[in-house]
Amino acid sequence: MGAVDGKVAVVTGAGAGLGRAHALLLAQEGAKVVVNDIGDGAEAVVDEIAEAGGEAVAHVGSVADWDASAALIRTAVDTFGDLDVLVNNAGFTRDKMSFNMDEAEFDAVVDVHLKGHFCSSRHAGVYWREQSKAGSTKPRRIVNTTSEAGLFGSTGQANYSSAKAGIVALTWVFARELQRYGVAANAIAPRARTAMTESMTMFAEPEEGFDRFDPANVSPVVVWLASDAAADVTGQVFIVIGGDVHLVKGFEIVRNVRTEGRWTASDLAARAADLFGEHDRGLAVPANRGIA
Repeated sequence: MGAVDGKVAVVTGAGAGLGRAHALLLAQEGAKVVVNDIGDGAEAVVDEIAEAGGEAVAHVGSVADWDASAALIRTAVDTFGDLDVLVNNAGFTRDKMSFNMDEAEFDAVVDVHLKGHFCSSRHAGVYWREQSKAGSTKPRRIVNTTSEAGLFGSTGQANYSSAKAGIVALTWVFARELQRYGVAANAIAPRARTAMTESMTMFAEPEEGFDRFDPANVSPVVVWLASDAAADVTGQVFIVIGGDVHLVKGFEIVRNVRTEGRWTASDLAARAADLFGEHDRGLAVPANRGIA
């Protein structure tokens, strides 16, 4: 029996790269999969799953389109009778320094990543809420895809970093709002060789040994989060690189200063040393940005 045997999963952006790897492993582990993409890749992945003895159906459409994302969720329910797992993976980049980036380049990336995550999760959430009110106690899962660019900021990616940071907050929102309906929501930040990274030397496939940046290395984490074994895991963020899984801690209060009544700017300036302590007052780059 597979880790997600009998479950119905939707994977967005699954025509290639990480999404394809997720869809293939979910099917291998027993799930029926709706393979979403905007191009012909979805059908090819469905064929791969079928040839391996699994069940899958393609859905072609943009997750950033309200009606198309609603149709995506309906495809799972109409074809396989239910929806248990939503893996939000679709996205692309339009990298430029902020002073060279135009409005369309910013909007397009935020649209697909952030709005795309919201649309599909919102429509799935409506369905799951209805099912829960009808008496269903089945566990449901959302697995979102953020990025280290969203966790730590990335030069030349104001659009992408903003969208990916928003996805973390969105994950926390859905984890809170849908918990009562049996839904767990988590996010992964994968570091892997995809269409967005394949031109970078560090992601090149090695001639021998373990391929640290093979997208398939990330998929077992997705399957685990989709499974009943992760029933008590929600609102969490993981960086996944090769054989390493890093649990990321969210925002925390470092220290505070207090006064009776309202602060003045001069008083704050005088107490700045107390507020920062040993912390650098300059650019706050988290220490774990250097994960290798």
